[in-house]
Amino acid sequence: MRKRTIGAALAFGTLLGLAAVAPTAAQQGAPAVQPDPNLNTEDQLAPSQIKQKVPAAVAEPSGTALAPTHRAPHVAAHAVVASSGPKGPHVVACSGVFGKDSSHLKLAMAFDYKNVTFADVEADGGTKVKASILFAANPKLRLEIWWTNPAERTGTYLIDIKDKSIWVAPGGMKLGLDLAALEKLNHKPFKLKGFDKNGVATVSDWEGGALAALPGGCKSGVSLIANPKASADAVGAITADKEFESSDPALRSVKPTVSEILIGY
Repeated sequence: MRKRTIGAALAFGTLLGLAAVAPTAAQQGAPAVQPDPNLNTEDQLAPSQIKQKVPAAVAEPSGTALAPTHRAPHVAAHAVVASSGPKGPHVVACSGVFGKDSSHLKLAMAFDYKNVTFADVEADGGTKVKASILFAANPKLRLEIWWTNPAERTGTYLIDIKDKSIWVAPGGMKLGLDLAALEKLNHKPFKLKGFDKNGVATVSDWEGGALAALPGGCKSGVSLIANPKASADAVGAITADKEFESSDPALRSVKPTVSEILIGY
């Protein structure tokens, strides 16, 4: 997967409400978030918008979620039910063990200590950040949780769904969804920023749709990548300095799909 500039790690750079996400400077190890002037801070939080040094920060559009495509018997006993969207053992909710007041200890108690590790994850520019990781050795069940207070491993800051993860985010969104599927979840078209130098586009405004507000007070950021078979010229014409409607024929022609989802507070 492409390196996330926590200008990409949170562009979870276009999708989270930065005012609500940024922790105070007095907090040890707390990430410092800087909003993207081109994004609607009420609606977005994208991976490319994460601007942290040690934990690394997040950027956001509002609300998104994933739907699981597989079920793992060994984690079914630790099912986490979202307040909205699909329900099952691989669902992230803005409450409970994934709530704002969660901690590494709560995750360990819910998913078993052996399935929760605290280790370095990659942030902006190759910077390493300490985070809790669920099922680190299982690509489909892997989930990263970053903390507002990394030294104490408390206060959920960011939840990152990426790569081959089957976790579902609030709202019913999941990796691999195309624009039509996202519009269906949102109940209407939305806006995106075009592809950046890393080939990543980000949702910039849910246009007041169902994904614009998530129960529990969290925000979401969604990144998409074009179909590998799309022509370089077609992708290159959809630039990051412009905003596009999800129904735009040029955007639809490159068949972008969700590549990363960020949930933050």
